[in-house]
Amino acid sequence: MVSSNHEAMHHLFQDNPEVFARATRALGLPFPDPTSVELLPTDVTEIRPLERRLDTVLRVTTAEGAFVLPIEAQGRKDEDKETFWPYCVAYLHEKYGLPVVLLVVCQDKATQEWASGPFTTGFSDWTTQYTQPLVLGPDSVPAITDPAAAAEDIPLATLSANTHAKDKAVDDILKALAAALETIDRDTGEHFAVYTELGLGKTRAAALWRELMTSFYRSETFEHVRAEGEARILLRVLDHRNIAMSDAIRERIANCTDHAQLDRWADKAVDIETIDELFM
Repeated sequence: MVSSNHEAMHHLFQDNPEVFARATRALGLPFPDPTSVELLPTDVTEIRPLERRLDTVLRVTTAEGAFVLPIEAQGRKDEDKETFWPYCVAYLHEKYGLPVVLLVVCQDKATQEWASGPFTTGFSDWTTQYTQPLVLGPDSVPAITDPAAAAEDIPLATLSANTHAKDKAVDDILKALAAALETIDRDTGEHFAVYTELGLGKTRAAALWRELMTSFYRSETFEHVRAEGEARILLRVLDHRNIAMSDAIRERIANCTDHAQLDRWADKAVDIETIDELFM
């Protein structure tokens, strides 16, 4: 199910694609550093009337060559993904003629263990296709609890906070990240504060983060950025679900600064069939 914290995770990668290289470097995985990153279309629908859509797709170029990086944020086990993901890997490999690395980001160990696969298809002892996602979750992303380490790599520290959202270590991670945000310019810090808050969703850690941010950010700018981020993600959820809306309604949502209202709309957005239902 598409949700606000699900979409927030993708904005972290879309707006800061270098976080993938930093995460894999921290994990000691064999990926060269990118020289450029390009956002690709997320639609993997064929001509036949069956729509399939990924969350984020990046083309990553390195000194050793390029590869396609589809990214999925996964909140729970979903058996449909066991066939959807292999399809997408094959589709993207055929479409772009490049190697494909499927990245899955999650917030709990059970989902991480399931998403790691591998997912295979074949008959008897013969495997025709083998798909093994690269999974970033609480068992793989380091828990960055040192403020100095968080300040050295704030995008990775933000990813650490979001993937450990349900862990005991999250309190120390959030305190380290909050301290790190004080070392950079306010505008950039406020944007990462918003990524973190939205990525934490409705977890217990979200309340602690809001408390920490109240201490650091009391400006109208932060509240504006927060509302802008919430509205942006809400619109993406609606677009992801193909909910048709007029330009006037899109503008109404984009300009909303009432956090409580945006939260109510976000809760409804995952279930509605028409945009009119959002305002009922």
